[in-house]
Amino acid sequence: MIAARVKTSHVTSYRTYDARRVWHDLLAEGISCGLHRVERLMRQQGLRARPRLRGLPKDQGERSVIAGNVLDRQFTVDRQNQKWVADFTYIWTAEGWLYVAAVIDLFSRRVVGWSMSDAMTAQFVTDALIMAIWRRGKPDALLHHSDQGSQ
Repeated sequence: MIAARVKTSHVTSYRTYDARRVWHDLLAEGISCGLHRVERLMRQQGLRARPRLRGLPKDQGERSVIAGNVLDRQFTVDRQNQKWVADFTYIWTAEGWLYVAAVIDLFSRRVVGWSMSDAMTAQFVTDALIMAIWRRGKPDALLHHSDQGSQ
């Protein structure tokens, strides 16, 4: 009976409650048990609290001069290496934030360069562009478009 209540309390908290919070739930419902018993029951059922998100990463760079939108939503291309678009994102992992940058060729719609890092720096974005140039050769008359984020 207690094992079922432990699981119910944990699941209804969207799997965020640890043993101490589940234990307080049980005590509030009038079920008498110890913290160590709740810990043992959670361990036996494979219940673990998900890590709390610590907030979104902060923009630490200063803004540069904003260039005009040359691409202007013209996504159709006649040949490869004519227009590349770039962006980056971040993903929460068990070890912290992982930043991923990608460069996409609009002709083939393929990722031609990418980079990953544990720090949001201009260098990791530049690494993705360098990889794209290395993989596709030195293109002539290339339009490289990005949203001009903090990097």
